[in-house]
Amino acid sequence: MAATDAPRPEPNDSPRLSRFVDFLIRHRIALFLYACVAVAGGIVPASQLTFDQSIESLYAKDNPHLLDYLHSKKLFGGDEFVVLAYTDPELLADEGLDRLELFVEKLEKIEDVVSIQDLAASMKVGNIPLLDENEILDLYRGLLIGEDEQTTAVILRLQSLNQAKRSRAETIAAIRAVAKDYQFPVHIVGEPVQVHDMFRYVEEDGETLGLWSSVLLIGVILLFFRSLRWVALPILIVHATLIWTKAILVLSGMQLSMVSSMLTSLITIIGVATSIHLTVHFRERRKHADRTEALRQTFIDLGPAIFWTCATTAVGFAALLSSHITPVQSFGIMMALGAMLVLVAAATLLPGGILIGSFSPDPHYAPAEKRLGAGLEHVTNAIERRPRLLGFAALALTLFALAGFMRLRVETDFSKNFRDDSVVVRDLNFVENRLGGSGTWEVNFPAPSADEELDEEFLDRVRDVADQLNALDEPQGETESESEPPRPMLTKVLSLPDGFDVLPDSAFFVSVSLERKRKIMHSFQPEFETTLYNPEQGRMRIMLRARERQQSDAKLRAIDQVTEITAGEFGEANATGLFVLLTFLIESLLSDQITSFVLAAIGITTMMTIAFRSLKIGLICLVPNVFPIIIVIGLMGWGGVPINIATAMIASVSMGLTVDSSVHYIAGFRRAQARGLDVNDALRATHQGVGKALVFANIALILGFSVLTLSHFIPLIYFGVLVSVAMLGGLIGNLVLLPLLLRLAEGQSMDDVSPGEAQS
Repeated sequence: MAATDAPRPEPNDSPRLSRFVDFLIRHRIALFLYACVAVAGGIVPASQLTFDQSIESLYAKDNPHLLDYLHSKKLFGGDEFVVLAYTDPELLADEGLDRLELFVEKLEKIEDVVSIQDLAASMKVGNIPLLDENEILDLYRGLLIGEDEQTTAVILRLQSLNQAKRSRAETIAAIRAVAKDYQFPVHIVGEPVQVHDMFRYVEEDGETLGLWSSVLLIGVILLFFRSLRWVALPILIVHATLIWTKAILVLSGMQLSMVSSMLTSLITIIGVATSIHLTVHFRERRKHADRTEALRQTFIDLGPAIFWTCATTAVGFAALLSSHITPVQSFGIMMALGAMLVLVAAATLLPGGILIGSFSPDPHYAPAEKRLGAGLEHVTNAIERRPRLLGFAALALTLFALAGFMRLRVETDFSKNFRDDSVVVRDLNFVENRLGGSGTWEVNFPAPSADEELDEEFLDRVRDVADQLNALDEPQGETESESEPPRPMLTKVLSLPDGFDVLPDSAFFVSVSLERKRKIMHSFQPEFETTLYNPEQGRMRIMLRARERQQSDAKLRAIDQVTEITAGEFGEANATGLFVLLTFLIESLLSDQITSFVLAAIGITTMMTIAFRSLKIGLICLVPNVFPIIIVIGLMGWGGVPINIATAMIASVSMGLTVDSSVHYIAGFRRAQARGLDVNDALRATHQGVGKALVFANIALILGFSVLTLSHFIPLIYFGVLVSVAMLGGLIGNLVLLPLLLRLAEGQSMDDVSPGEAQS
């Protein structure tokens, strides 16, 4: 027998724990009823949990991109534009313009629509003497009319969310209702629409996929244990925890965000894994004891591990409080709260749920469980006989994954969050093909203030910058064919001089002054100057349009070049708008993930050190939890999976997915040693007990999360796949790496031995 430490007393030998477990069993009916009442009482407030649909909230308050955006809103008003585009063969005929006017009249009645730009109103300026109608069309080409002169756009400017009289969902629904009744198919785009649809898909898919994932989990657990009671218990724990968590969030005034849309999925992981560990252990205890005593021993054996699992998971997610982004902090609070409520749900619901009644009382053995046991036996044999080979294989896999880090890329094309066959993408493609682009943004710069004169010399400087911006082309090779001429980087550049330039310089042999042009422009387009020039604050802007559906590098290059050219003329310039915010959104979410990840690692190590009273064990426990993170992120790089909204926090999330397996494995290993087993026999026993529970839990959860691949929202698909990979990596880490490290910690050699030597 290999040398090993003397058996150590386990924390679960504590009389306090025994008394607490006896209390739970003695009062099981009352506790079960109290828990059910609490669940029933939480249903109504939990149903009132809402989403914070503000993109601004996903930025730190001192983020320069957010500050530029908020400053622009103060200067020129909110620029939340919705574009409605359609094709009318008679667009420029009187019939077509009349139809457009009637369409606009209906849109004007929608609450929270602040202003409307449309071709019919703009063409009325043609009644001004000596004004060329073609110049008006050229001014608005690519903005209100396409090159085919049959496609037009109606641009709605919405009230900002903090001043709106009703929700953004209601406003967009009203817009779509008017568009649906129009005689031509209307395509609706704009950053507010994309953001709204993102949250709509998350909510709708969350409910639908949550239902089907629960159904699939029920089927898998039923297949494993063939007992309705033991299927209902994990589902009950998960849903009780979710209801309590959501109710507490509502009562505390918190909201869900895009980041926290993973709440249900992660609570499911914690709840199902906890239940399966209890099920497998209870089943083994039932071989030698009645139900009550088997449950008592199960709670005494696993109670400490479950407590430290939930507490460690809570500490890991609490590390997100270090983030400067409010929704990320809120997500950390939600998950820490949810993790601890799993503990409450298990303590109050399981004793009664297991012992009440006699229907389907015990879990059965899963089909092919003997084969699983044999497979786990092979794993322990390999760990015992070929530790060095397995260690090198894990190291090689880690190095391969680390190399994939160099291939990671950030997805800034917000439209890539939707399936190609979705209405959102279909409408975007129509506008991008017929009108050039749907991304609206700006560059603003210093201008003459109210006590200074706005003269032609300054406007000439603006014209020069606008000409340079119009001349920007995408680099050769980003178009469909290198033989074609490069596409313009910006599909529309609209500046204040553009409006003045369509007006004649003279009328009836009398020159028209700049001041006169400003008054004429105000008479038929009252908002034209005010949306581009703020004399009180001495600031002017140029409005820009760009293709929304383009590569991230192209967007970033456009923003940099626009800023550089404008600043070169005016000394300082800020590019901003929702287009810019969405481009830098993932960068914002990634900004402090390294800090929170390091804090989570420190927190988990500290908790494991306290739980097992050993710094060595605390450090060992960290390895199988970091391993799946490296694998997941590395495979993202090698597989070309971009970092998007859901995957930006995969490192922090993954840390909380595998720690429970490590805690249960080490606790099981310690229990085996306390029975007098040497290291190898203790690992063998742990694999046959805790190892089976790990396999069952991971298979059930991976199959349950496979439902996410049916989502309309691409990040949820990626999240489902990557979480499954993380759980699989964690399973490998806890069944292979962790035993290898425990052998080292107990003084076992890493030298490979032959089968004969191992048996001798």
